Amino acid sequence: MKRTLVAAAVAALTVGSVAHAETLRWARAGDSLTLDPHAQNEGPTHTLAHQMYEGLLQRDMSGEIIPALATDWAVTDDPTVWRFNLREGVTFHGGQELTADDVVFSFQRAKMPTSAMKELLASVAEIRKVDDLTVEIVTEGPNPLLPANLTNLFVMDEGWTLENDSAEPQDIANGGDNYVAKNTNGTGAFVLESRVVDERTVLTANPDYWGKDDFPMEITELVYTPIQSAATRVAALLSGEVDFIQDVPVQDLDRVAQADGLMVATAAQNRVIFFGMNQGADDLENDNIDGENPFAKLEVRQAMNMAIDREAIKRVVMRDQSDPTGVIMPPFVNGWTEALDATPEGDAAMAKEMIAAAGYPDGFTIQLDCPNDRYINDEAICQAVVGMLGRAGITVNLDAKPKAQHFPLIQNRTTDFYMLGWGVPTFDSEYVFNFLVHSSSDERGTWNGTGYSNTDVDEKIVSLASETDADVRNGTINEIWEQVQSDVLYLPVHNQVLNWGMSDGIDFPVQPEDQPHFKFLSYSK
Repeated sequence: MKRTLVAAAVAALTVGSVAHAETLRWARAGDSLTLDPHAQNEGPTHTLAHQMYEGLLQRDMSGEIIPALATDWAVTDDPTVWRFNLREGVTFHGGQELTADDVVFSFQRAKMPTSAMKELLASVAEIRKVDDLTVEIVTEGPNPLLPANLTNLFVMDEGWTLENDSAEPQDIANGGDNYVAKNTNGTGAFVLESRVVDERTVLTANPDYWGKDDFPMEITELVYTPIQSAATRVAALLSGEVDFIQDVPVQDLDRVAQADGLMVATAAQNRVIFFGMNQGADDLENDNIDGENPFAKLEVRQAMNMAIDREAIKRVVMRDQSDPTGVIMPPFVNGWTEALDATPEGDAAMAKEMIAAAGYPDGFTIQLDCPNDRYINDEAICQAVVGMLGRAGITVNLDAKPKAQHFPLIQNRTTDFYMLGWGVPTFDSEYVFNFLVHSSSDERGTWNGTGYSNTDVDEKIVSLASETDADVRNGTINEIWEQVQSDVLYLPVHNQVLNWGMSDGIDFPVQPEDQPHFKFLSYSK
């Protein structure tokens, strides 16, 4: 759906002569967390990286997988071996030629303990060079879905990375740093010109880009400015200070819709918002109950799930710009069903009775950790849930902070109750299970902050990577979801709806992963 927006001040836009624009000024609520392409699996971080780095494959603006550094790929006669043929004549921004050595190095780096991308390669036994332009990936069993795991796995220049002492990915969760967290050398359509974290990043078009004749490539300079304040971000769009924002606040859609020379493009996003509870600990750090863990009781988790009024959040907080859900996967994902998506009716009175029956007649107190610059109205959603749980007898103390401080709480297991959002770039349930459901380990479960551990579920999750019978595989997916839902592992809230605001002279459809690949952007002629 598109709505034409209008703003008197837009006449002053640099893109005013839109057909001849060269500089695009882009804003969103939060900045990239790092420039190290393997250090953080987070949407805005990947979005910036996609402008400068590339993988073997990528998704286009419709979400379809297309060639990138690999021109073609196929399973060999051995069903456990995928072969990728690399594009000839590709150079990194520093002038180095892309070879198979760079791909092997990059994927091995992405499998390291400090990498946030290792779950995507959990089924990979070996990455090997066949010749300078051919790579093979060997999986532990046949893995027909491997290509879908590679669209956010970026390739780095081996020599440059090693010369700059960055053989291992930045350890963000523990405050680590390295050279490539602040500097880049990719093969992408744009080159890093300058960067001031949380203030401004400037990219320029790569004159030697291999795809300059295959994509519009109408932007010569890309200026990225994170603007956390929703009001300030909208004002910047209306005044012409920026030309494109990824996150038009829901409370400002009608206002922007009446401005001249702008438009909003709207689409469902491949992302779900939910809450996690530390149900695995014997005792919680951030509650008022000594010697036990209220979240360990299924009845408490069921009551909390019932206490959240998702329709009220949609109506009041999101201004109807959300899709309430009962499962932590969007409808785009293989495994989604209407039955799983069904939400419990909000019932605070019944929830309060259940919590009392579970052994907490006076309720309990808990801290909720929430980001304030990552998801659409994230802090406002948390505030609403605080009130809803309060009516059910749970006193919630809200601690909202920027995502750079919020995410390490989950990764380091130092939060008992938290908000998280999850996109599924593979469009398959296995991705959700690997990161969020599998027992936490070096290879899987790195974003499972719940302490949930089920050996039977773990075995089923691992089996998905090598099951080639689609019916059997989908049956296993259904079994895992049934267990996850009955255990009330998470408290789903809603699937996000995207609202991109831009000059009405820009031709740029909303990408379902909220990944604007600016090499695709063109201007109306």
